[in-house]
Amino acid sequence: MKTLEIKTRSQVEMVDITSEVRRVIAESGVERGAATLFVPHTTAAVTINENADPDVVRDMVMELNRMVPFDDGYRHGEGNSAAHIKSSLVGVSLWLIVENGRPLLGTWQGVYFCEFDGPRSRRLHIKILTD
Repeated sequence: MKTLEIKTRSQVEMVDITSEVRRVIAESGVERGAATLFVPHTTAAVTINENADPDVVRDMVMELNRMVPFDDGYRHGEGNSAAHIKSSLVGVSLWLIVENGRPLLGTWQGVYFCEFDGPRSRRLHIKILTD
C-alpha cells in the first residue's frame, strides 16, 4: 500500500491527483489488476470526472455548495456538517482497472481528491492488486 500526502488550500477544493495515481501504479510494477483508492477522513472524498476543462470542477464545487450549504441549521458541534454530508455523497473510495501498468481511464477522465473541510493536510491510500 502507498499513501499520498495531500495538502489542500481551500475549504472546498478538488485536487487533480491523476498523475500521482499513475505514478504509484507504474512504480508498483503491476501490469494487470486493480487499484483501490481510499480516503481515511470523514470530511473528504475521491472521485473521477473530467480533467480537460477546469470549469467542470468549478461547476461541481458550486453545485455541491448549493445543494449542501455550509450554514443550514446543522446541530453538529464542530460546524462542519456540510463537509460530512458532501463526503458521504461523493464517496471515500473507488476502484480503477489497471491495464498495461496504467489506470484505465477515459480520454477526459481524471482522479480528484475532494476537500470539503479545508485547508488541511490529508492522506489517500492506494492499494494495488494483481490478476
